[in-house]
Amino acid sequence: MSRIGKKPVELPSGVSASVSGQTIEVKGPKGTRNFTATDDVTITLDGSTVTVTPRGTSKRARQQWGMARSMVANLVTGVTAGFKKELEIQGVGYRAAMNGNVLKLSLGYSHEVNFEVPEGVTVTSPKQTEIVVEGTDQQLVGQVAANIREWRQPEPYKGKGIRYKGEFIFRKEGKKK
Repeated sequence: MSRIGKKPVELPSGVSASVSGQTIEVKGPKGTRNFTATDDVTITLDGSTVTVTPRGTSKRARQQWGMARSMVANLVTGVTAGFKKELEIQGVGYRAAMNGNVLKLSLGYSHEVNFEVPEGVTVTSPKQTEIVVEGTDQQLVGQVAANIREWRQPEPYKGKGIRYKGEFIFRKEGKKK
């Protein structure tokens, strides 16, 4: 049995959900999100709880059971609190600034990197060395943060680059004389 799948998802006050077939739509203070499950699971709505049950005992049905429940829980979290990834920039002369819908990054290249922020995500730069990515879709927030980090990943000798806040970078010893 799936430990995650058998837990029901509670809907907090101010959040409403509607199920039509295999699609669940969740509305909350931060917007509306929907998810379409596979035919291996059944999604039911009982008052303020959403329950996901498998339709069979096949391996695929059991896999989809836990995954579908996690997706429904992420929909609820997204429309209530939202998701957030924080990045920090380390390195001399490395900085970030928002200019409209474009994140301008100075990362030691001969040119400035212009990163266009996609729809559904909010990117802010409270300091020159900090970037905050927020949104209601967990996958999109994580992907945008990973795309920003990809421009200059932290290197192991000096630790320069863009890293997630609190990320540990394994440091290597340099050359010995």
